[in-house]
Amino acid sequence: MEKKEYKINDELVNIRLDKAVSIKDTTLSRMAVQRLIEEENILVNNKKAKASYKLCLNDIITIIKEEPKKVEIKAENIPLDIVYEDNSILVVNKQKGLVVHPGNGNPDGTLVNAVMAKCQDSLSGIGGEIRPGIVHRIDKDTSGLLIIAKNDKSHINISDQLKNHEVKKTYIALVRGVIKENQATIDMPIARSTKDRTKMAVSKKGKNAITHIKVLERFKNYTLVEVNIETGRTHQIRVHLAQIGYPIVGDYVYSNGKNPFGVEGQMLHSMQLEFNHPDTSQNMILKADLPEYFKKVLQELRGEKNE
Repeated sequence: MEKKEYKINDELVNIRLDKAVSIKDTTLSRMAVQRLIEEENILVNNKKAKASYKLCLNDIITIIKEEPKKVEIKAENIPLDIVYEDNSILVVNKQKGLVVHPGNGNPDGTLVNAVMAKCQDSLSGIGGEIRPGIVHRIDKDTSGLLIIAKNDKSHINISDQLKNHEVKKTYIALVRGVIKENQATIDMPIARSTKDRTKMAVSKKGKNAITHIKVLERFKNYTLVEVNIETGRTHQIRVHLAQIGYPIVGDYVYSNGKNPFGVEGQMLHSMQLEFNHPDTSQNMILKADLPEYFKKVLQELRGEKNE
């Protein structure tokens, strides 16, 4: 176990605890800091504190880093659709149905298992023993682009870009119902549901969440939309679209999931990522084509429209 203490000087007075820790220890990502605070491994004056706590002069911050638990994550030969790769990052087009990292009920067969087979020891360790290289996530039944960090420097850089809303994420979704407006912005805070802890919900007590939608194509009972998110809350797009009355086709969690196409799981695809390369700062724009099942549903709908 490693233990470090920092005494707060004038420069850090009134700064949030999580931000101050990131300044003091640049090896910790924002996600790692928040996790350590939740686990009470970051203390203020030897007492637990919230991430939002504003520091006072002469406060003592204690950071406790425990030795990582040895967890056996098997490398598995699961096919990966690699969109881009170099020595610092790997960008994959994740298939629908693939869980990003091991967890309860998913000990293996995840994207992490596949990436470990591909990259072996060349992965960032910041995400912990079960999330090596994982900087951000998309849901199991959401397909599309995901950035994997191959080293800690890249992980911290991409995490900071995500935190500062500098990564532009563009999704394609098919929703139930016909949206009249050509463009709209959904600005509704999201929190964990008080009725069902496995779900998220719009709540005044939630975190700020902003989703922009643009209609691409209208059908008889459905709408194809392009979605851009300013924030990355859990299930944000699914919750927001369901809240305004246009749930994503196939989403069993935030709608009844019924659809004539036999699609299981939401028809949501992370089509494009725009970010700056962590080493060169070069602007990167990467795209992933729609999955075949998604294309077939659109062909069917276009056929109905032309009848």
